[in-house]
Amino acid sequence: MFKKILIANRGEIACRVIKTARKMGIQTVAVFSEADRDALHVELADEKVCIGPAPSKESYLVMDKIIAACKKTGAEAVHPGYGFLSENEEFARRLEEEGVTFIGPKHYSIGKMGDKIESKKLAKAAGVSTIPGHNEAISGPGEAVRIAQEIGYPVMIKASAGGGGKGLRVAWNDAEAREGFSSCVNEARSSFGDDRVFIEKFVQEPRHIEIQVLGDAHGNYVYLNERECSIQRRHQKVIEEAPSPFIDPETRKAMGDQAVALARAVKYESAGTVEFVVGADKSFYFLEMNTRLQVEHPVTEFITGLDLVEQMIRIASGEKLAITQNEVKIDGWALECRINAEDPFRGFLPSTGRLTKFFIPGASDYLRVDTGVYDGGEISMYYDSMIAKLIVHGATRDEALGRMRDALNAFVIRGISSNIPFQAALMKHPRFQSGNFNTGFIAEEYPQGFDASMVPHDDPALLISVAAFVHRCYQDRAAKVSGQLPGHERQVGDHWVVIRGGEWHPVVARPTLGGYEVEYKGRKYRILSGWRLGQSLFNGTCNGEPFTLQVERHRLVYQIHHWGTRADMMVMSARAAELLAMMPEKAPPDLSRFLLSPMPGLLREISVAEGQEVKVGEKLVVIEAMKMENILKAEHDCKVKKISAAIGESLSVDQVIIEFES
Repeated sequence: MFKKILIANRGEIACRVIKTARKMGIQTVAVFSEADRDALHVELADEKVCIGPAPSKESYLVMDKIIAACKKTGAEAVHPGYGFLSENEEFARRLEEEGVTFIGPKHYSIGKMGDKIESKKLAKAAGVSTIPGHNEAISGPGEAVRIAQEIGYPVMIKASAGGGGKGLRVAWNDAEAREGFSSCVNEARSSFGDDRVFIEKFVQEPRHIEIQVLGDAHGNYVYLNERECSIQRRHQKVIEEAPSPFIDPETRKAMGDQAVALARAVKYESAGTVEFVVGADKSFYFLEMNTRLQVEHPVTEFITGLDLVEQMIRIASGEKLAITQNEVKIDGWALECRINAEDPFRGFLPSTGRLTKFFIPGASDYLRVDTGVYDGGEISMYYDSMIAKLIVHGATRDEALGRMRDALNAFVIRGISSNIPFQAALMKHPRFQSGNFNTGFIAEEYPQGFDASMVPHDDPALLISVAAFVHRCYQDRAAKVSGQLPGHERQVGDHWVVIRGGEWHPVVARPTLGGYEVEYKGRKYRILSGWRLGQSLFNGTCNGEPFTLQVERHRLVYQIHHWGTRADMMVMSARAAELLAMMPEKAPPDLSRFLLSPMPGLLREISVAEGQEVKVGEKLVVIEAMKMENILKAEHDCKVKKISAAIGESLSVDQVIIEFES
């Protein structure tokens, strides 16, 4: 067994590998960019080596620097995590030549499966079901349109070296095929250094289901059941679960046997994942093989009891698989939510900055949080948007769903926006709860995007009562301030008005032992809690029923988060509410003459010039944030008056990029 391994990655996956290595008694080496000098994985590792500036192409993607770090520290093996160099054939080969073990498949397996065009040919030869398409690299946008027309729209344009939703577009017509080709080429070149793309038929109403496989150097192979990964937004997974609510034992075995046949065909030695698209009739087609550990591997670990990182390390050290196919189990149900740094109320745009508060739910035998950040840490614009993975396990799917809802309520992130409200809303969605969904679920259920009004709360009286509780706490403290004139001390009344969305909700809030009793619409809500002023997390009981929610005070507004609902409420006396109703509302400024940056990011392209007439729908600029290209288009016909930003500039949120003539 290895004595020391280097992790050629960052963030939560680097922390995840360190955790298992420590359990196995193996020392670890962290590599880090200048932007990650204070990152959690650097703190957790036994040794650390700086490998360059913030951009990944100057640090985490530079093989020479990582190999030099291995020599400097004496690391015998490298775990690549996922992303970066994890599926790079040359990197695996160079490590082998340097006498360093690559904790993953051999370079020739990566080469065969990492190229999506060649992998489809190999899969077909191995007897694996494949999807119709053009499996050769496309030379230009014109050829992309011609091939798309031959296959028939809709089609998927995919980078040959792509992954994680990058370098992938769905085109429904010629214009989208041209634009999608260009975007895929650019993203693929930037993220993977390989700009080849190909086209295949887009199967409508598909499910995305993948099979986890393990193979060793002794010819032993097993599949560890399936993962359901159909809940996706912009082709990036949002929620994963194992097993799938759709797959029956016969289909599971058929998919598993094909996945093992493919792994055997390429002499695969490590953990790998064979991805399939599955139709409504349970017909399935090979998509690709990921020759690395998957982001969503924890759900498989929960239901099988296996540590996949440990399995990878043991296989790389030459050990035989310790488990046979007959011993692979399905114990209960597991769910994973990807907690991303993005604002669901602003079209899921990236959100970067400092984590002013970061409190995760307490770990247990059924709850786990994998993360690479900490309270006070920084979310950088240079890397992907994932903050953490929240994973729960239950005896049944319903139990796992309930535990996930509770865990999301208790996950506190402040300083940046996160997709927790959206995840919580998905957990409450009847269609998701039923298991009747496909990869189009989010686009179908949220065609205009997501906002808080889409999540009606089951018990609005609870939110109103908690707002009254919190306000009364603040008022009672204020009444205890010293130095008050004797005989004229502040008196706190019991009668209040909670204002939410312009609606008045009269309440009575009286102290009771351990909390307050709130009377609302003739009913009494006895809320008991040890909550203290300023705390974000509110744990308590309402009439004996336990609940967890989050509350923030912003001047006069109490913002309450629960089950995906965000309720903004003010609490005041009836007289104060009457006076507030007479206050004139301030009109918002007219920003229609400006193109503002909707996110922090790098201005990659400006497609117009000063004085140019622009038609609605024309491309204006391209902003790159968190490794994704975002194209901003004209919302109406206009004329460019002034360009206020330069290509290559780092933009802040709402920074003016272009001013139009009025």
